[in-house]
Amino acid sequence: MGHDGRPPHILLLTTNHTYRAPAFLQAAESLGIEVVQAMNMPQALAEEWQMPLGIEFEQVETAVAAITAYARQHPLAAILGVDDSGTLLAAHAAAALGLPHNDPAAALAARDKFVMRRKLREGGVPVPGFRRFATDDDLAAIARQVRYPCVVKPLTLSGSRGVIRANDPDEFVRAAARLRRLLAKLGPGPHPFLVEDFIPGFEVALEGMLDDGRLTLLALFDKPDPLDGPFFEETIYVTPSRLSDDAQTAVADCVAQSARALGLRAGPIHAELRLNEDGPWLIEAAGRSIGGLCSQTLRFDAGASLEELILRQAVGMPLPSTPADAQASGVMMIPIPEAGLLKGVGGMEAAKRTPLVEDVAITARLNYTLTPLPEGESYLGFIFARGETAAAVEAALREAHSKLKFEIAPVIQLHVAGSESSGSWFPV
Repeated sequence: MGHDGRPPHILLLTTNHTYRAPAFLQAAESLGIEVVQAMNMPQALAEEWQMPLGIEFEQVETAVAAITAYARQHPLAAILGVDDSGTLLAAHAAAALGLPHNDPAAALAARDKFVMRRKLREGGVPVPGFRRFATDDDLAAIARQVRYPCVVKPLTLSGSRGVIRANDPDEFVRAAARLRRLLAKLGPGPHPFLVEDFIPGFEVALEGMLDDGRLTLLALFDKPDPLDGPFFEETIYVTPSRLSDDAQTAVADCVAQSARALGLRAGPIHAELRLNEDGPWLIEAAGRSIGGLCSQTLRFDAGASLEELILRQAVGMPLPSTPADAQASGVMMIPIPEAGLLKGVGGMEAAKRTPLVEDVAITARLNYTLTPLPEGESYLGFIFARGETAAAVEAALREAHSKLKFEIAPVIQLHVAGSESSGSWFPV
């Protein structure tokens, strides 16, 4: 209960295409916390959708004013950004209301990859060499300046969207032009982007919580599939990690150092790292929890979910200590094999009957367009497994995936003569 005897009231910043909101709403209900969603859309559209609050996240000053006006009528205990899109606004709004929060400058550093790289380098964290360019620069001239292999990367997109490896100048020009086309569809340019040295190695993901700057490690996931490009689609996460104890300690120390360098002090942190003979390299760090439905792999004391831990910390409730389930667990984010319209999914029952598999969730909707990476931003769905060892869990995920059959119809795009619009999509 809050200080006035009423349940704590939390504002959840979310979007209409997030996977994450239902898990937070379920966790809030189990904890007796009242949650209202602020959707990233104009208020008029939110009212049409019967959502209580519509806010355009990128219009930070206007959005903070709307949130503070709401808070005068509905006092808030915390403001949480579910996905990357809401973390910066959450920090600004919480600061305006005097609520616990990360400093807005730290939230920006965890959101903008160029700011992140600079702060990490200044903090002594091992990061790839990097340079910032813009989409209206001469790509052929840039190609003569950078080292190879390299990676072109947008500053704020997530989930490996727009991230492309290039091994030579010709590949660089094609990769950067492809990124330029993607960014042009998202808004008027020119758009900044990064060119980074490619770091070889084994990739892992760390899930943790920060409390006054102190990192608590919740899980370390191995990514057993090689992520060498040209695109970087993540597929399998398995925990506990099969790295040595020394390597796992080095990863956790690197993330803690990264949080200090970025200024992150409170709430969830999700970090991606690569390990090679030189140790861990920080690839990404975000001031939010793991994306998609992947948090379903984690269970804590008394059966608490990751979202329950995040909500408990946000409102000052006591936290469980360590994971209660010692079993290995994992998730496969089912990749989109080709562009087209999803017409059907076969093999679901066979996949669900695979030993150790707990669930198969297809999140892509039938008769909707599928867009693979690097332009796409979603998956076909998720497969979850749990067992005695990480190796057994990984094998179960692969076996279940092999039983699924996706019917994807090719599409054609019709253009209106003289129009720059993208036209309409129809199945072939």
